[in-house]
Order: sequence, then C-alpha cells, then structure tokens
Amino acid sequence: MASAPTTVTITGGGGQIGYALMFRIAAGDMLGPDRPVRLRLLEIPQGMKAAEGAALELQDCAFPQLVDVDVTDDPLTAFNGTHIAMLVGARPRTAGMERADLLAANAGIFGPQGKAIAAVADDDVRVVVVGNPANTNALIAAASAAPHVPADRFTALTRLDHNRAVGQLAEVLQVAPDDIDDVTIWGNHSASQFPDVSHATVRTGLVERMPVVEALAERLGGAAQVRTWLDDTFIPRVAKRGAEIIEVRGSSSVASAANAAIDHVRDEQLGTPHRSWTSAAVVSRGEYGVPAGLVSSFPVRSHGDGYEIVEGLDIDARARARIDASVAELIAERDAVTALGVL
Repeated sequence: MASAPTTVTITGGGGQIGYALMFRIAAGDMLGPDRPVRLRLLEIPQGMKAAEGAALELQDCAFPQLVDVDVTDDPLTAFNGTHIAMLVGARPRTAGMERADLLAANAGIFGPQGKAIAAVADDDVRVVVVGNPANTNALIAAASAAPHVPADRFTALTRLDHNRAVGQLAEVLQVAPDDIDDVTIWGNHSASQFPDVSHATVRTGLVERMPVVEALAERLGGAAQVRTWLDDTFIPRVAKRGAEIIEVRGSSSVASAANAAIDHVRDEQLGTPHRSWTSAAVVSRGEYGVPAGLVSSFPVRSHGDGYEIVEGLDIDARARARIDASVAELIAERDAVTALGVL
C-alpha cells in the first residue's frame, strides 16, 4: 500500500528560493523517491501569478511522487494539515532600514504564520525558517505558535553556513566534501556566526581519518599558519559568503540556499547516519551556556525524529569568546522583539 502523502508548505512560493526548492522536493531529493508529497505554495497577492506559473511547470514535469500542488495567499489554507513548513518568504532589509524596523516587519510575517501553524497544521508539524533574520524569525514563529506547538518543532537554517564551511575546507585540503565530518556552526546566521573546525576530521589518502587542523597544518605549513588562515580567511569568508555572492552575482544566494534547506529537512526527517553531526539552529535549553529559549546554531544529529544537540564537546577560550559574541547578538535581537511586544 502506498504511503499517505507528506504535505510540504513553502512560503514565498513565487520567489527564487521557493522556485529552486519545489522541483527538487517534487523529484524526491528531500524525502526520498518513494515518499509521495503534496505541495502548498503560500504567497502574498502580488506573488500569486509567479507561484501559479511554477505550479503549472510542476504539472508539466509529471513527477511520479507529486500528488498535487495548491497555490494560495491564505495562511490557514496553506498550513492546513501540513507536515513540513518551510518558511522562506521574509521582508528583506533595504537601504536605510534600521535593524529594529527589520525585526518589526518580519514579526508581522512570522507571528501570523506561527499562529496559523498552531491552528491548522498536523500535530507533528516540523518547521524550518529560511527567511532572514532566520534565528529570530524562528523565535517569533515559535512564540506565536505556543502552547499548541512545542518550541522544539521550530528550527532555523544554518546548514547553508555549514555547507559553505565544508566547501572551503574541501577546496584547501583537496578532498571531496563528503570526506569532511563534524564541522560546527555556532550562534546566529549572520556575520557574527562561528564556523568551528576544532572537532572536525577529514579522510585522506594517507590515513583513514585525521583532525582537520592537523591536515591544514600539513597543507599550510604549520600551526601558526593554520590559526592565521582560520581567523583571517576561513571564518570571515564563511560568515560573509552571502555578501560575496551578491557582489559577484548581483543577487543573493538562491540554489545553494535551497539545497541547504533540502539538506536540513532531509537529515531531520531521515536521520544523519552518514555523518557524526551537522549544524542547525534549534531552541536552546541552556546547552553550552546559550540562554534557554534562544534559537541558536549547534552541532546536531537526528535519528529521523527531529534534531538533538550534540553535547559534551570541549570548548576552548577562543571558541568560547566567538560563541558568546554571536549569542550576544541573538540576545539583542530577542530583546528588540520583546520590546516590540512580539514575545
């Protein structure tokens, strides 16, 4: 007997990331080739034509696992019975906009979406926030869905940062990305994030597995050179990669963001047996000194029933300072939306 379809709701369905997402989801890249899916595309009225056109293209692809596609501008319709909500659409920051104004504008988007999810989504709904500022938008949505939906059902995307870090390491070490395990993104999905390689390992042709910092020392000429490269090149380039792409491409990341969102949901839904851990922003319960309730990026793993934080890792003073700086930014964002009466 065929399994019941999984309902996936994509907000901002007429946008570029939504467009890049939906065809890969329909093809089975996110949930597997044998799991039927029903897509719901939520858009604002001005974006409905673009979303409707994408729905026509999906029909023309004749994906075997795609049961149907619904396009709507009504959140209650979009989230009705949804199993996986991918909150992509957000208010971008424009020239002259203060951060408080950006947070307020996004509270007007993610607050009502959180309430709609609480009202009509499946009892086991899982939510990933892609739209920036992703961590705090997830916090807003979770608070708005409480108490009906547990806060730990809400996550934010830092898998793009994780993938960027792995890609940078793979290029320098001249290995395949799959040869690198246990990179961690800590904190906020912003320039303050901390891409951490202190626990990462790499498979090389010389030995089965070795610490990434040792492999970097062999490649770069010593421990001092590694520290300089990490501090002056690797960390800032990962953290500011989005800005680099905007400068080169003329617009923000699209395909890589969609790919990371698919990676995030796939590992949460199907588990992470192929790697020790990955990175995701999840609700803290006080792990690693991050205040409880913040949506912060951690090392996480999944057994197919949601992400859990990998605990017990040693954090040295250098890492502690960088984590604390990013968490301080998350606290400031939380306090700003609290002052707006959102939380």
